[in-house]
Amino acid sequence: MTFVEMLQGAQARNGSMLCVGLDPEPGRFPGRMKGDPARIHEFCARIVDATADLVIAYKPQIAYFAAHRAEAQLEQLIAHIRRVAPHVPVILDAKRGDIGSTAEQYAVEAFERYGADAVTLSPFMGFDSVQPYLKYAGKGAFLLCRTSNPGGDDLQNQRLASVEGAPRLYEHIAKLAQGPWNTNGQLGLVVGATYPAEIERVRGLAPTLPLLIPGIGAQGGDAAATVRAGWRADAPIVVSSSRAILYASGGDDFADAARREAAATRATLAAARA
Repeated sequence: MTFVEMLQGAQARNGSMLCVGLDPEPGRFPGRMKGDPARIHEFCARIVDATADLVIAYKPQIAYFAAHRAEAQLEQLIAHIRRVAPHVPVILDAKRGDIGSTAEQYAVEAFERYGADAVTLSPFMGFDSVQPYLKYAGKGAFLLCRTSNPGGDDLQNQRLASVEGAPRLYEHIAKLAQGPWNTNGQLGLVVGATYPAEIERVRGLAPTLPLLIPGIGAQGGDAAATVRAGWRADAPIVVSSSRAILYASGGDDFADAARREAAATRATLAAARA
Protein backbone atom coordinates (compact mmCIF):
# COMPACT_ATOMS: atom_id res chain seq x y z
CA MET A 1 0.00 0.00 0.00
CA THR A 2 0.99 3.61 -0.45
CA PHE A 3 1.51 5.82 2.58
CA VAL A 4 -1.84 7.57 2.09
CA GLU A 5 -3.60 4.21 1.79
CA MET A 6 -1.94 3.09 5.04
CA LEU A 7 -3.16 6.24 6.77
CA GLN A 8 -6.70 5.69 5.53
CA GLY A 9 -6.57 2.05 6.60
CA ALA A 10 -5.28 2.83 10.10
CA GLN A 11 -7.86 5.59 10.48
CA ALA A 12 -10.66 3.17 9.65
CA ARG A 13 -9.34 0.17 11.60
CA ASN A 14 -8.42 2.05 14.78
CA GLY A 15 -11.10 4.74 14.51
CA SER A 16 -8.40 7.31 15.10
CA MET A 17 -6.81 10.56 14.00
CA LEU A 18 -4.24 10.39 16.82
CA CYS A 19 -0.52 10.10 16.11
CA VAL A 20 1.78 9.31 19.03
CA GLY A 21 5.06 11.15 18.78
CA LEU A 22 7.97 9.08 20.05
CA ASP A 23 10.33 11.66 21.58
CA PRO A 24 12.22 9.71 24.26
CA GLU A 25 13.97 11.72 26.99
CA PRO A 26 15.83 9.32 29.31
CA GLY A 27 15.81 11.91 32.09
CA ARG A 28 12.01 11.60 32.19
CA PHE A 29 11.86 7.80 32.10
CA PRO A 30 10.16 6.12 35.08
CA GLY A 31 11.76 4.23 37.95
CA ARG A 32 14.89 2.24 37.24
CA MET A 33 14.83 3.31 33.57
CA LYS A 34 15.40 6.95 34.48
CA GLY A 35 18.48 8.49 32.91
CA ASP A 36 19.48 5.37 30.97
CA PRO A 37 19.73 5.90 27.18
CA ALA A 38 20.17 2.16 26.71
CA ARG A 39 16.48 1.79 27.66
CA ILE A 40 15.14 4.03 24.89
CA HIS A 41 13.92 1.15 22.76
CA GLU A 42 12.34 -0.59 25.74
CA PHE A 43 10.50 2.55 26.83
CA CYS A 44 9.17 3.37 23.35
CA ALA A 45 8.27 -0.25 22.57
CA ARG A 46 6.11 -0.42 25.69
CA ILE A 47 4.31 2.76 24.61
CA VAL A 48 3.70 1.19 21.20
CA ASP A 49 2.44 -2.05 22.73
CA ALA A 50 0.00 -0.08 24.88
CA THR A 51 -1.38 2.12 22.09
CA ALA A 52 -1.17 0.10 18.86
CA ASP A 53 -4.96 -0.15 18.51
CA LEU A 54 -5.57 3.55 19.24
CA VAL A 55 -3.48 5.43 16.68
CA ILE A 56 -3.37 6.43 13.03
CA ALA A 57 0.45 6.70 13.00
CA TYR A 58 3.65 6.78 15.05
CA LYS A 59 6.11 9.63 14.67
CA PRO A 60 9.62 9.00 16.05
CA GLN A 61 11.70 12.18 16.23
CA ILE A 62 15.18 11.28 15.02
CA ALA A 63 17.05 13.84 17.14
CA TYR A 64 15.91 12.19 20.38
CA PHE A 65 17.60 9.00 19.26
CA ALA A 66 20.69 10.44 17.57
CA ALA A 67 21.52 12.66 20.55
CA HIS A 68 22.01 9.49 22.62
CA ARG A 69 23.76 7.47 19.90
CA ALA A 70 20.58 5.38 19.76
CA GLU A 71 20.05 5.15 16.00
CA ALA A 72 20.27 1.35 16.23
CA GLN A 73 17.50 1.45 18.82
CA LEU A 74 15.41 3.52 16.40
CA GLU A 75 15.86 0.82 13.77
CA GLN A 76 14.81 -1.80 16.33
CA LEU A 77 11.80 0.30 17.34
CA ILE A 78 10.50 0.69 13.80
CA ALA A 79 10.97 -3.06 13.28
CA HIS A 80 8.98 -3.60 16.49
CA ILE A 81 6.15 -1.40 15.19
CA ARG A 82 6.10 -3.49 12.02
CA ARG A 83 5.62 -6.65 14.10
CA VAL A 84 2.97 -5.47 16.56
CA ALA A 85 1.13 -2.89 14.41
CA PRO A 86 1.89 -3.59 10.74
CA HIS A 87 -1.16 -1.58 9.67
CA VAL A 88 0.07 1.62 11.38
CA PRO A 89 2.39 3.85 9.29
CA VAL A 90 5.61 5.31 10.65
CA ILE A 91 6.43 8.98 10.00
CA LEU A 92 10.10 9.75 10.57
CA ASP A 93 10.23 13.27 11.97
CA ALA A 94 13.56 14.42 10.56
CA LYS A 95 12.77 17.82 8.96
CA ARG A 96 15.48 17.38 6.35
CA GLY A 97 16.01 20.26 3.94
CA ASP A 98 19.00 19.78 1.66
CA ILE A 99 19.36 19.28 -2.10
CA GLY A 100 21.07 17.09 -4.70
CA SER A 101 23.11 14.08 -3.65
CA THR A 102 22.80 15.03 0.03
CA ALA A 103 19.00 14.91 -0.18
CA GLU A 104 19.28 11.57 -1.95
CA GLN A 105 21.28 10.20 0.98
CA TYR A 106 18.77 11.54 3.48
CA ALA A 107 16.06 9.74 1.49
CA VAL A 108 18.07 6.51 1.69
CA GLU A 109 18.37 7.04 5.44
CA ALA A 110 14.63 7.55 5.92
CA PHE A 111 13.24 4.93 3.59
CA GLU A 112 15.94 2.27 3.26
CA ARG A 113 17.84 2.35 6.54
CA TYR A 114 14.90 3.05 8.85
CA GLY A 115 12.11 1.79 6.61
CA ALA A 116 9.80 4.70 7.40
CA ASP A 117 6.60 5.19 5.44
CA ALA A 118 6.92 8.99 5.38
CA VAL A 119 9.31 11.73 6.42
CA THR A 120 9.00 15.38 7.41
CA LEU A 121 10.86 17.88 5.21
CA SER A 122 11.71 21.57 5.17
CA PRO A 123 10.83 22.87 1.67
CA PHE A 124 12.59 26.21 1.89
CA MET A 125 15.30 25.29 -0.63
CA GLY A 126 12.55 24.62 -3.17
CA PHE A 127 11.43 21.55 -5.09
CA ASP A 128 15.05 20.35 -5.37
CA SER A 129 14.88 19.54 -1.66
CA VAL A 130 11.68 17.48 -2.05
CA GLN A 131 12.08 15.65 -5.35
CA PRO A 132 14.58 12.95 -4.22
CA TYR A 133 12.06 11.62 -1.69
CA LEU A 134 9.27 11.43 -4.27
CA LYS A 135 11.30 8.95 -6.32
CA TYR A 136 10.32 6.33 -3.74
CA ALA A 137 6.99 5.03 -5.00
CA GLY A 138 4.29 5.10 -2.37
CA LYS A 139 6.38 6.86 0.28
CA GLY A 140 5.05 10.03 1.88
CA ALA A 141 6.59 13.42 2.66
CA PHE A 142 5.12 16.09 4.92
CA LEU A 143 6.32 19.60 4.10
CA LEU A 144 6.64 22.18 6.87
CA CYS A 145 3.95 24.70 6.05
CA ARG A 146 2.57 26.56 9.10
CA THR A 147 4.32 25.22 12.16
CA SER A 148 3.11 25.45 15.76
CA ASN A 149 5.99 27.53 17.16
CA PRO A 150 5.58 31.32 17.60
CA GLY A 151 8.73 31.96 15.55
CA GLY A 152 6.97 30.53 12.50
CA ASP A 153 5.64 34.05 11.98
CA ASP A 154 9.16 35.22 11.11
CA LEU A 155 8.94 33.59 7.67
CA GLN A 156 5.81 31.48 7.17
CA ASN A 157 3.30 34.25 7.86
CA GLN A 158 5.02 36.88 5.72
CA ARG A 159 3.40 38.01 2.50
CA LEU A 160 5.24 37.37 -0.75
CA ALA A 161 4.63 40.96 -1.88
CA SER A 162 4.02 44.16 0.06
CA VAL A 163 0.46 44.55 -1.17
CA GLU A 164 -2.77 43.64 0.55
CA GLY A 165 -4.07 40.27 -0.58
CA ALA A 166 -0.70 38.86 -1.63
CA PRO A 167 -0.34 35.23 -0.52
CA ARG A 168 1.58 34.42 2.62
CA LEU A 169 4.53 32.07 2.34
CA TYR A 170 2.68 29.17 4.02
CA GLU A 171 -0.21 29.62 1.58
CA HIS A 172 2.18 29.44 -1.35
CA ILE A 173 3.69 26.21 0.01
CA ALA A 174 0.22 24.71 0.39
CA LYS A 175 -0.63 25.53 -3.23
CA LEU A 176 2.62 24.00 -4.50
CA ALA A 177 2.08 20.83 -2.48
CA GLN A 178 -1.48 20.45 -3.70
CA GLY A 179 -0.39 21.14 -7.27
CA PRO A 180 2.85 20.81 -9.23
CA TRP A 181 5.09 19.42 -6.49
CA ASN A 182 2.89 16.40 -5.70
CA THR A 183 4.35 14.19 -8.40
CA ASN A 184 3.85 10.88 -6.59
CA GLY A 185 0.51 11.73 -4.95
CA GLN A 186 1.91 11.23 -1.44
CA LEU A 187 2.69 14.76 -0.25
CA GLY A 188 1.21 16.18 2.93
CA LEU A 189 1.62 19.35 4.99
CA VAL A 190 2.61 20.14 8.56
CA VAL A 191 0.32 22.70 10.20
CA GLY A 192 0.32 23.47 13.91
CA ALA A 193 -2.67 22.93 16.18
CA THR A 194 -1.92 26.29 17.79
CA TYR A 195 -3.27 28.05 14.67
CA PRO A 196 -6.71 26.55 13.91
CA ALA A 197 -7.76 29.41 11.62
CA GLU A 198 -4.69 28.80 9.50
CA ILE A 199 -5.32 25.04 9.48
CA GLU A 200 -8.67 25.90 7.93
CA ARG A 201 -6.96 28.15 5.38
CA VAL A 202 -4.43 25.44 4.47
CA ARG A 203 -7.22 22.89 4.14
CA GLY A 204 -9.01 25.19 1.73
CA LEU A 205 -5.89 25.49 -0.41
CA ALA A 206 -4.96 21.80 -0.17
CA PRO A 207 -8.29 19.97 0.11
CA THR A 208 -7.01 16.47 -0.68
CA LEU A 209 -3.68 16.34 1.16
CA PRO A 210 -3.11 14.66 4.53
CA LEU A 211 -2.24 17.14 7.26
CA LEU A 212 0.19 16.36 10.06
CA ILE A 213 -0.88 18.52 12.98
CA PRO A 214 1.42 18.72 16.02
CA GLY A 215 0.79 20.99 18.97
CA ILE A 216 -2.00 19.47 21.04
CA GLY A 217 -1.26 18.23 24.53
CA ALA A 218 1.85 19.83 26.06
CA GLN A 219 1.91 22.66 23.49
CA GLY A 220 -1.66 23.65 24.31
CA GLY A 221 -3.37 23.35 20.93
CA ASP A 222 -7.15 22.89 20.98
CA ALA A 223 -7.87 19.35 19.78
CA ALA A 224 -11.53 20.00 18.96
CA ALA A 225 -10.79 23.22 17.06
CA THR A 226 -8.06 21.39 15.16
CA VAL A 227 -10.45 18.72 13.94
CA ARG A 228 -13.16 21.17 12.99
CA ALA A 229 -10.64 23.18 10.95
CA GLY A 230 -8.86 20.35 9.17
CA TRP A 231 -10.87 17.15 8.99
CA ARG A 232 -12.36 16.05 5.68
CA ALA A 233 -13.84 12.64 4.93
CA ASP A 234 -11.47 12.06 2.00
CA ALA A 235 -8.28 13.65 3.40
CA PRO A 236 -6.81 12.28 6.65
CA ILE A 237 -5.56 14.47 9.44
CA VAL A 238 -2.80 13.13 11.69
CA VAL A 239 -3.02 14.90 15.04
CA SER A 240 0.18 14.38 16.98
CA SER A 241 0.71 14.30 20.72
CA SER A 242 4.01 13.32 22.29
CA ARG A 243 4.89 14.35 25.84
CA ALA A 244 1.34 14.32 27.18
CA ILE A 245 1.11 10.62 26.30
CA LEU A 246 4.69 9.44 26.82
CA TYR A 247 4.97 10.99 30.26
CA ALA A 248 1.38 10.65 31.49
CA SER A 249 2.88 8.90 34.53
CA GLY A 250 6.35 8.87 36.04
CA GLY A 251 5.75 5.53 37.68
CA ASP A 252 5.89 1.89 36.67
CA ASP A 253 2.37 2.23 35.28
CA PHE A 254 3.63 4.60 32.55
CA ALA A 255 2.45 2.38 29.69
CA ASP A 256 -1.05 1.99 31.16
CA ALA A 257 -1.20 5.73 31.78
CA ALA A 258 -0.08 6.39 28.20
CA ARG A 259 -2.89 4.16 26.96
CA ARG A 260 -5.46 6.03 29.06
CA GLU A 261 -4.24 9.40 27.81
CA ALA A 262 -4.17 8.20 24.19
CA ALA A 263 -7.69 6.77 24.48
CA ALA A 264 -8.98 10.02 25.97
CA THR A 265 -7.35 12.09 23.23
CA ARG A 266 -8.69 9.80 20.52
CA ALA A 267 -12.18 10.18 22.00
CA THR A 268 -11.89 13.99 22.08
CA LEU A 269 -10.85 14.03 18.42
CA ALA A 270 -13.67 11.68 17.42
CA ALA A 271 -16.26 13.79 19.27
CA ALA A 272 -15.11 16.90 17.44
CA ARG A 273 -15.47 15.13 14.11
CA ALA A 274 -18.97 13.99 14.98
